[in-house]
Amino acid sequence: MKKILISDKLADDGINFLNQQQGIQVHIQTGVSEDELCALIPEFDALLIRSGSKVTEKVLKAGKNLKVVGRAGIGVDNVDVKAATELGVIVMNTPDANATTTAELAIGHIFSLSRNLPQANLSVREGKWERSKLMGAEVSHKTLAILGFGTIGRIVAQRGNGLKMRVIAYDPFVTPEVFAEYGAEPVTLEELIKQADYLTLHCPMTEKTRGIIGAEQLAMMKKSAILINCARGGLVDEEALYKTLENGDIAGAALDVYEHEPPKDSPLLKLDNIVFTPHLGASTREAQVAVSVEIARQVVTYLNTGEAVNALNLPRLSAEELKKSRQFMMLAKILGKMLVNLVDTPIKKLEVGTYGKAAEVEIRPISVEALVGMLADQFDTPVNSVNVESIAKRQGISLIETKTEESQGYLFLIKVTGHCQGRTVSLEGTLLGDCHPRLVSIDQFEIEVVPEGTLLITRHDDKPGVISAISSVLGESNINISRMQVGMADSQQQAMAVISVSDPLDEKLVQAVCDIPAVHTVKQIHL
Repeated sequence: MKKILISDKLADDGINFLNQQQGIQVHIQTGVSEDELCALIPEFDALLIRSGSKVTEKVLKAGKNLKVVGRAGIGVDNVDVKAATELGVIVMNTPDANATTTAELAIGHIFSLSRNLPQANLSVREGKWERSKLMGAEVSHKTLAILGFGTIGRIVAQRGNGLKMRVIAYDPFVTPEVFAEYGAEPVTLEELIKQADYLTLHCPMTEKTRGIIGAEQLAMMKKSAILINCARGGLVDEEALYKTLENGDIAGAALDVYEHEPPKDSPLLKLDNIVFTPHLGASTREAQVAVSVEIARQVVTYLNTGEAVNALNLPRLSAEELKKSRQFMMLAKILGKMLVNLVDTPIKKLEVGTYGKAAEVEIRPISVEALVGMLADQFDTPVNSVNVESIAKRQGISLIETKTEESQGYLFLIKVTGHCQGRTVSLEGTLLGDCHPRLVSIDQFEIEVVPEGTLLITRHDDKPGVISAISSVLGESNINISRMQVGMADSQQQAMAVISVSDPLDEKLVQAVCDIPAVHTVKQIHL
């Protein structure tokens, strides 16, 4: 008999589903403290929560029989995922169960702003009849611009098409085929912002996307444009948004999420051309039922079959498996991370090959880690070996594996190749002394590099003075060069430099290197 503890309120539909399952015993006790949860948890195989329960390391250690924590919803800030991983406890969530609800809220805000609905409601309540003052606008044939084209963004696109809107979208990790399937035209981020009549955000919150809509981007928007954020607080620079709205540089905005929640002291609250909702993205009866039923199904599936749907971490590998493949997996992850930073267009296919002694171990954990390296920094929820394949599939990325015991000149060799639209990029890596990773080639350039820290990678003309010019630019900005390797390609009059630097370069300094006449491309990678 598998025992499940529910420590937060779930919809009755989810509880009823659990009660109908053979071999499952359910116990409900909500509103418990950490100590109370520690006292309860030892006898249970699974814990189902929402946002109320705090699943700390102390709770996890007390769960002697605990196998899985299921979060009804997407956020797992209240779960110590790292501790769960170390203790071999699966953590899973329901990332798509409330996607429709959030997408519909964004569409609702579009109509609310276009037809001045909050102002109209207040006007009538005050005994006024301001029809001419509250003149609105149709959304039909306007440009709906979607920043982030995951599950929610795609639902928004479908709704926009149904409203006869022109739908454009930006997401650097989605392939053209996926955009086409959902009736969206892929554009650059700058084009998206400039062309938008309605700019709606549906991207995750990462270091790369924090403040993605700031003063510079707001200045690009049409004066008639409207901004909607139902994704994550922090994607929009609220100070810059305040100045933009106060000056009338865009027509309006709607926020469901904020840098600080609730936004009690925000100057935005003083403006009339912005609409607020209190983080209602998932707040519908249907969504509450959906997340409860979905997490119940996922947890039962895991307990009965071991299949971990929407898992955010991994159980511990056996010592034997770790010994065989850990270093190859680490190398593959590094190569995947470097690969995604060397391309400017979405990777449609990732090819992973193992050679020599690397081909003697199971390839799937290695290739999956290459995917993890490629996608881990692109999402605000954890990406790991359990969930990365489904994420890649959702993004339209296919995985191809090849293995051969031919050595390719190295005792161990792993090769990752990213197939983009009209271009491929390949990286090869090996291990020195069975444990020290080395990058040995990028495309046709043979180059031995220690893949760690901050790397500056340039392609430039193969002629005297280029390396000196790059070094001078870095030296003038007090950037120390710890290592530098230069490789040439036999078939080209070009060279490649991989430079390990002491500190990351800001955008201005990267541009200064790029402005050196003989330099063609500059990429900066943080490992």
